[in-house]
Amino acid sequence: MYLAAWILAVGLAAASAEDLTVLQPDQSPAAPSLMLYEHLRAQANAALDRRAEEFEKVKTPEDARAYQQRRREFLLSQIGEFPERSPLNARVVGQFDGPGYRAEKVIYESQPNHHVTAVLYLPTSKAPYPGVLIPCGHSYNGKAAGQYQRIAILLAQHGLAALCYDPIGQGERYQAFGPDGKPLPNPLENTAYGQKLLDAIPGKPNFDCVQEHTLVGVGCILMGMNTARYRIFDGVRSLDYLASRPEIDPERLGCTGNSGGGTLTSYLMAVDDRIASAAPGCYLTTFRRLLEVSVPQDAEQNIHGQLAFGLEQADYVLLRAPKPTLICAATRDVTFDILGTWDLAREAKRFYARFGLPERVDIVETDAPHGFTVQLREGAVRWMRRWLTESDDLVQEGDFPEHEAKDLQCTSDGQVMFLPGECSVFELNRREEERLAQSRKQSWAGLAAAERLEAVRKVVGVRPLAELSRIKSRPAGKVDRPAYRIDKLVLESEAGIPLPALAFVPPQPAEEAVLYVHGQGKQADAQPGGPIEKLVSAGRFVLAVDLGGLGETQGRPPRDWSHGRFGPSAMEFFLAYMLDRSLVGMRAEEILSCARFLAEYPSADKPRKVHLVGVEAAGVPALHAAALEPDRFATVTLRRTLTSWSDVVRTPVCPHQLPNTVHGALAVYDLPDLVGMIDATKLTIEGPAGAAGPAD
Repeated sequence: MYLAAWILAVGLAAASAEDLTVLQPDQSPAAPSLMLYEHLRAQANAALDRRAEEFEKVKTPEDARAYQQRRREFLLSQIGEFPERSPLNARVVGQFDGPGYRAEKVIYESQPNHHVTAVLYLPTSKAPYPGVLIPCGHSYNGKAAGQYQRIAILLAQHGLAALCYDPIGQGERYQAFGPDGKPLPNPLENTAYGQKLLDAIPGKPNFDCVQEHTLVGVGCILMGMNTARYRIFDGVRSLDYLASRPEIDPERLGCTGNSGGGTLTSYLMAVDDRIASAAPGCYLTTFRRLLEVSVPQDAEQNIHGQLAFGLEQADYVLLRAPKPTLICAATRDVTFDILGTWDLAREAKRFYARFGLPERVDIVETDAPHGFTVQLREGAVRWMRRWLTESDDLVQEGDFPEHEAKDLQCTSDGQVMFLPGECSVFELNRREEERLAQSRKQSWAGLAAAERLEAVRKVVGVRPLAELSRIKSRPAGKVDRPAYRIDKLVLESEAGIPLPALAFVPPQPAEEAVLYVHGQGKQADAQPGGPIEKLVSAGRFVLAVDLGGLGETQGRPPRDWSHGRFGPSAMEFFLAYMLDRSLVGMRAEEILSCARFLAEYPSADKPRKVHLVGVEAAGVPALHAAALEPDRFATVTLRRTLTSWSDVVRTPVCPHQLPNTVHGALAVYDLPDLVGMIDATKLTIEGPAGAAGPAD
């Protein structure tokens, strides 16, 4: 026993002394953790260059209208079809007064049993009034945040009604509660500051707004939708309510919001023609600058394929030309770069000039950090007065008190999820998946084998292996172990992203080889006595590879707002997503290329049988590779791998599943359908994992 313990201790000591790192930071223009991001950013910039060329061809009003139509159709198709309008069932649940305004607390249903909480601020002058919608930014307390109270009050004090509503995941509309009313547990800790803010919210939810928006987005993506579908439709129905009020002139509607509210204002003003005047704040910049100085934001701010198509943030302004639009910006905004904002504003001026009305788009910049600060509030109110009341007087915000959050509360318990029969967005997603499942099973059953292959390839974006360039390799060192050696290799993929690899070489030539891909990287199972060593001891040649964005190349952008909650390379996922690509598809292509390389390594004259092992986050790409090129692999082993995308949609809290998603896949196939495409005698599934993680 003591001898065995000593041998184990020696082995562990030796392992700790080994350096299995392959890539050297000084040998590449980008750090390994940024390689995938920078590669995708280069593709994004190339797509933006193509979009700029298209923009320059817009010379006439007819050109401009055709440009608008193409982009509006694309935007709506990628968000997902809006639900049918249903009765709002609106009711006023409270009233209060303030200096120069009065207010009503209201509740209405954007969808059946899916409630919206809002406060309507009304002037004290004689009706009718113009109405301005205020979508909140990412404030934990939603409409109760001071900056949103102040813009609403300032509008009302200057003769414009203002409806400020809680978005999902904020204020009284947190969604992540169980049937028992308890908040769903968060598997990862929040920051101390974030937790403090959440603890002050009724019900004490465990997920902040960007987390909730992205958790919703994980399920939406699989069904070919976007969190923005729910967010925008809430805004559309809020406009419906605003326009329905007898005090409001429905021909004079505006919209202004900041940060995430600037995003929603941009979307709403692009798709809802009722918005006569708009003032989005602290959001609009160019993607070129956003991706350089920051990263893609949460789920609703990334539209599938928009970069590949050529839908820039500027286009949200251009889509509404020549309607009046004020771009509100902050000099010291560290997320939405001011240089990009000015580039966007100049482009918008040129586009509006095609209609002969360049004065209808403008910009106000304040020397302040990100936020709906006083000069932006004043600028937005003056803009609304100019275009909705034909008054252009100076607007100055006075000193008036803000209300306590409890005084703006519309529900008795502080959360709509505590209302009887309330339907969350997670439940709405689940219902949509049930509908898709029925049609998917019927359509899949009607496809021949070749048609199924083609359908999967189209959705996931995997080309036939014959169309992929061959991998080239270069040595990067070696490590000797008692019974075998480890060769370090750098594999140059077609994409130009180096894939670090470890070749475990047994003492005798091996006729069979194993391609080993692990979600935690090539070193995860490489320890002495570990799973890879057992394969080598059985006489197998093993090639362990870090797929793009995993292992040494796992993304660690400096401003990753997700803090790892949505799997490795979440920022890279969203960048690829906007390029109409999926990490699953990209990694499946890498697996296929590596399998061909391994079969012919070191000599194509003596090809080997290749066995495939995919573990955890590498399992879904491995499953796709094996299903699409079944003759490439002698056997396939999947460990702790997600078994069903439907399970992801049905599970509100599904950490680390974002990179496993493929846009619109559940309209065509689910993972069990891929399993059915592989010879059962060749496939082994060990420790299958549900959406919440590997099975016990």
